[in-house]
Amino acid sequence: MSFPIRGAVYYNIKEMGPQQLKSMVEDSIQGEEKLLPGLGVLFEVIWKNSTPQDQEHMIETLHDHMPREQAQPPVAPS
Repeated sequence: MSFPIRGAVYYNIKEMGPQQLKSMVEDSIQGEEKLLPGLGVLFEVIWKNSTPQDQEHMIETLHDHMPREQAQPPVAPS
């Protein structure tokens, strides 16, 4: 069974103003990892509404600032 993440995220933020969106993003980044998929949905919206130049800038930022020292291989389920 798949959970409709996009629709759920859109539903949860549809009435938020800019400050509420900012708070939600900051809380998601600082909070539990289970909230991170929602940020992926928001990134998708930003990506689709960005110019190719802005997309390139985002990719360069991601590449240049990726915290590689924190990378961990996935753990197989037991």
